[in-house]
Amino acid sequence: MRKPADKAQVDAELQRVVELRHPEPHSILGSHPDGDGVVIRAFRPDAVAIHVLPENGGRIAMTHRLGGVFEARVNGLDKPFPYLLEVEYPGKKVFKLRDPYSFLPTLGEMDLYYAGEGRHERLWERMGAHLLHHNGVRGVSFAVWAPTAAGVSVVGDFNGWDGRLHAMRRMGASGIWELFVPEVGEGARYKFEIRPGQGGRVLKADPFAFQAEVPPATASVVHDLTRYRWGDAQWLDARGQKQDVTRHPWSVYEVHLGSWRRVVEDGDRPMTYREMAPALAEYVKHLGFTHVELLPVAEHPYGGSWGYQVSGYYAPTARFGHPDDFRFLVDHLHQEGIGVIVDWVPGHFPRDVHALGQFDGTALYEHADPRKGAQPDWGTLVFNFGRNEVRNFLIANALFWIEEYHIDGLRVDAVASMLYLDYSRKQGEWIPNRWGGRENEEAIQFLRELNETVRRKYPGVVVIAEESTAWPKVSHPVSEGGLGFHFKWNMGWMHDTLSYFSKDPVYRQYHHNQLTFGLLYAFSENFMLPLSHDEVVHGKGSLYGRMPGDPWQKRANLRALFGWMWAHPGKKLLFMGGEFGQPAEWNHDKSLDWHLTHDPGHEGIMKLMVQLNRLYKELPALYDADSEPVGFQWLQPDSASVNVLAFVRRSRQPGRHVVCIANLSPTVHENFRVGFPLHGRYVEVLNTDAGEFGGSNQGNMGQIHTEPTGWDGQPASAALTLPPLSVMWFTPG
Repeated sequence: MRKPADKAQVDAELQRVVELRHPEPHSILGSHPDGDGVVIRAFRPDAVAIHVLPENGGRIAMTHRLGGVFEARVNGLDKPFPYLLEVEYPGKKVFKLRDPYSFLPTLGEMDLYYAGEGRHERLWERMGAHLLHHNGVRGVSFAVWAPTAAGVSVVGDFNGWDGRLHAMRRMGASGIWELFVPEVGEGARYKFEIRPGQGGRVLKADPFAFQAEVPPATASVVHDLTRYRWGDAQWLDARGQKQDVTRHPWSVYEVHLGSWRRVVEDGDRPMTYREMAPALAEYVKHLGFTHVELLPVAEHPYGGSWGYQVSGYYAPTARFGHPDDFRFLVDHLHQEGIGVIVDWVPGHFPRDVHALGQFDGTALYEHADPRKGAQPDWGTLVFNFGRNEVRNFLIANALFWIEEYHIDGLRVDAVASMLYLDYSRKQGEWIPNRWGGRENEEAIQFLRELNETVRRKYPGVVVIAEESTAWPKVSHPVSEGGLGFHFKWNMGWMHDTLSYFSKDPVYRQYHHNQLTFGLLYAFSENFMLPLSHDEVVHGKGSLYGRMPGDPWQKRANLRALFGWMWAHPGKKLLFMGGEFGQPAEWNHDKSLDWHLTHDPGHEGIMKLMVQLNRLYKELPALYDADSEPVGFQWLQPDSASVNVLAFVRRSRQPGRHVVCIANLSPTVHENFRVGFPLHGRYVEVLNTDAGEFGGSNQGNMGQIHTEPTGWDGQPASAALTLPPLSVMWFTPG
């Protein structure tokens, strides 16, 4: 016969349960062998009576022992048995429920080991809230990392948000707390009640929640990840066959979901994910973009942050619908041949009380020292990249979006803020690294691990860096000392190009180097040319508004900018509204000015965009050697006095090339001689001054014949008509 448990010891343990500071309530609650029988204990502090209902029949009264703990003993048994609890509350309110403390843990030793090592690549499958059958009972397994907490409970709709009813158990030294709650279903709202060691309590949203309430509400929501049935297998198969993503065309349409197109008839609300799917797919397909890039879709408390202050890294924002609705959007875009990139924000997170900051009463996800853990520019907190569990949280999150939402690429926000310890900090406000330098070694290691992991697990998926400094080898392999990104945003090109095009043409000759300087470093990285959302806000005006001159000249300059950009080495990215020349600065609370697409001048810009994207995909010279000097050759880099530039784009495929000539002055240049690689016929495949685009329709009648006269270092040349404020492309015909 087993020795009965010591009463004083049991009372001491039960007192810790009552005070909600017992790290392993399962060890004392639930069903346990004791002496010559089994003892069952339940903690229901407001109950007036509880009965045990054995699965094989019977009804056993429990007696109140202390502080809301009830107990029953069944003699003559040597092991626990299945049962229900019948709980009576004041007013004869009676509930039958399964005892959550009668279930074994849902986390295994290997899960805990890999999580502690920071190497659990599918961590989201174990942490957070998961619908499952456990010992034949359907319910939800909850798990949260809170290593210094004195106690943790899960609270929600299923227990009246009462932290006393579902205290969790700490899984050894892992710092993870776990509890299986029977009979909880999909859609249940919940949070974790964290009780720090110093007392008090705080309610936190689940860091791994797959769904959240619609802001400003902040609860997490139980969601079944496995229910949606995808239809994009063909797209994913083709994506996985891409051996070198840099040799493919990337023409990216950047979208803010809340303001792309709003439903005016219904209070000017944003479109839902499902409403947007066919509308966005049709529009992007018509324009010819290869991908859309969505500003952050992960849940965020403040809409004015545009999603860049994330509170729910594993949940698509509920502003536009259910997680399966977001899957539908991605699925539909894929089935229409359009890739999906999302902005991803691992550099910082907001201080909102329900979010990650001071999660268990300590600086858990962030650095404790504000010189490393606070971001002064945005008033946010910085992840502690040196902590295994934090790196695991973020890398698993990147894999989660690729695996569970079929995302084709992640554009990593504000990489420079991660790389430099002194980013936006004055002397004395930052801590040097172990060598006395400003490089954040922990963040560097994190980014390398992230990029190598994505490359290994998901061929064809890209990771893109928004990195604004001269950090070397951002898009070079880690094996070569690089950070391992696939592409880097070319911020220098963007600043110089917009500065040049915003100037009155009379002054452009003095700033000619703003268009030529970028070619000195254009092949040092795999660049993407961004005309992004950041360039059309905060008083900068729209792209159209930044162009000089009257409305006709503004449109001509904008068309020339696009013609120049699409011919320039580097993949392309354009923020919504630019494709038709929206005059107004972007407002995240307003729809784009769609009525302008029916104006002939703005419609002409859209027609140009269709032509640019069509030609871009048809002409390998414009994309398949983007990152190599062999893909580019200047013809006229120094004709500053007449604002003319000319160059050749060459393909890896022998003989295929495009000649690009830009006249960025407001005057026509007649009989302007330019060198060509071949003697013979060339087709004028693009003229941004064409009448169909709203231009003056001047040019070369659609074709030219070069002469065997050497010019610009080429064996042939032609005397051309160069229309004003225009860019022309020629291909051998």
